[in-house]
Amino acid sequence: MNKKIITVLFIAILSVLFFTGCIEEKISLQGHGSTKGISASNDENAGNRTVTDSLGRQVQVPLKVERVADTWMGHNEVLAMLGADDRLVATMFSPQKRPWMYKVCPTFNDAVTLSPTYDIEDLIATKPDVVFMSKSDKNLEKVSNLGIPVVQVSFTDFDSMKKCISDTANVLGDEEAMERAQQYNTYLDSKLESVRNTSSQIPDENRPKVLHVVSLSPLCVDGGGNIISDWIEAAGGVNAAEEVKGGIMQEVSMEQILKWNPDVVILSVNAKSREKEQIMNSDQWKKVKAVQDNRVFLNPEGAFIWSRAGAEEALQIQWAAKTINPDKFQFIDINNETKWFYKTFFEYELTDEEVQKILNAEAPD
Repeated sequence: MNKKIITVLFIAILSVLFFTGCIEEKISLQGHGSTKGISASNDENAGNRTVTDSLGRQVQVPLKVERVADTWMGHNEVLAMLGADDRLVATMFSPQKRPWMYKVCPTFNDAVTLSPTYDIEDLIATKPDVVFMSKSDKNLEKVSNLGIPVVQVSFTDFDSMKKCISDTANVLGDEEAMERAQQYNTYLDSKLESVRNTSSQIPDENRPKVLHVVSLSPLCVDGGGNIISDWIEAAGGVNAAEEVKGGIMQEVSMEQILKWNPDVVILSVNAKSREKEQIMNSDQWKKVKAVQDNRVFLNPEGAFIWSRAGAEEALQIQWAAKTINPDKFQFIDINNETKWFYKTFFEYELTDEEVQKILNAEAPD
């Protein structure tokens, strides 16, 4: 009897252990199933979304864009203005070429500087989530074929510029970028409206002819059909080189400049203070009305060149208006506007001395 009782008890204990094990295994499996469900949800949240770039292309980008490369020079400043400078892993800027940007947004120091003729391997090594490129970038198709999302960015006038900024914020995908894009576009619209309300009152025959010089050797100017002509027109001037087709940085002869005989000459990009002295002391240039009237100016240059395709275009239209038609735009305080702009969009408070350096196209201390 004792043996039977022991046997029954042993079987009962085994049964309890068996069923307990089954229950624990079932619980364990259910637990793993729940974890798998959460993981799948996370994978879904970490998926892609579709955005539209400046050329109307549909591009798949990560839901969360954390690493950005940018091979279009002026667009690097747009990213900084949108608060994404800390996401840049590859840039076309360098401390030597854009010292103000590195002073205002020191996180640029963490990004790799690509050369104008960069190798794809250097770009890929930075492991970008998204690459912003201009439509003329020779590596666009090659990078796209490697499976890296490429967003093409471009603008040639103020309307396409505002769209590009909004599209860029959409790619970045965060609330701060979207808010900054809206704030910037609203600011740009308000300044354009204010300047144009005044300049529209200037008769065509009284509008100064403005020549925007890019370099003296070779002698290059900015022709018509681009954003340079747009800000000259908004400021109440006429692009003296409007007839030169092909857009920016077009080589011309001195004979052509003498024929245009501009009222105002603005030096930018590769034409700085040394070139201004050269112009003012040149026998040929002394035949130009702008030189005779001492109306040769250096274009301001801060985080980027104000006159080019960058975020500081909003300041350029105001500076140009006050420079080209000073009697009509006495109400513009470009010093205060510059301070406000840098504090608002770069979170940097300029001193009075720093403002003057930017307005004079000088590097920071």
